[in-house]
Amino acid sequence: MSGPLTGEVALVTGATGALGAAICRDLARAGADVAVHHLDEPDAARALADELAAFGVRTTTVAADVTSWDQVGAAVSAVGHALGTITVLVNNAGFMEPVRIVDSDLADWRRTLGVDLDGVFVVTRHVLPGMLETHGRIVNVSSQLAFKGAVDYVAYATAKAGVLGFTKALAREVGPRVRVNAVAPGPIDTPMVRPHATPEWVEARTRDSVTGRLGTPQEVGPAVVFLAGPGAELMHGQTLHLNGGGVMT
Repeated sequence: MSGPLTGEVALVTGATGALGAAICRDLARAGADVAVHHLDEPDAARALADELAAFGVRTTTVAADVTSWDQVGAAVSAVGHALGTITVLVNNAGFMEPVRIVDSDLADWRRTLGVDLDGVFVVTRHVLPGMLETHGRIVNVSSQLAFKGAVDYVAYATAKAGVLGFTKALAREVGPRVRVNAVAPGPIDTPMVRPHATPEWVEARTRDSVTGRLGTPQEVGPAVVFLAGPGAELMHGQTLHLNGGGVMT
């Protein structure tokens, strides 16, 4: 199929989650070939890849712990062999768990920052050399909590704020050959969020928003496609806020 991303090769980390899968679908609709990354869900990854293939694009699946240098290197190499050089990277893999800072320990802290911040660096570092030759695009998934903070989510908010600093600094370092931007969704109704989404939790996180509701994964993907596409050529180091007006900047 033909679209604004036809001929591009996209890698989406954490693709088997609700948000990652929605992003994959929109990239495929836009014509990109898509590599579906997962940690330990091969059946879900294969099912998603088969679904994406119905859009007339090429797909493949890769497994890796985003905090593992060697596993990520092998996964990026596998994508290259299957689809070609990665030209669009969506750093979407994430982990969040509510814990009061006084109840947390260094292992809790490192687990969250490992996935949500270190993982962004590790995957980017392996993909970037090829992108510098192909004028690639990177879209990092941050969160509105990077701006607002939240009780019980100190480590998560810290990691996502780090993603924004990484986005801005990297944009200056590798632009304009590689465009680096971010999206800051939230709160989004996903299975990762749902176990914590009591009525009180939802009310607390939407009371200051314009929409007064949780967003959906399907409302995030189009912004990622935009940042990866030709319409965002002047955007470097920017963040699109997909949070119903909960954060305005």
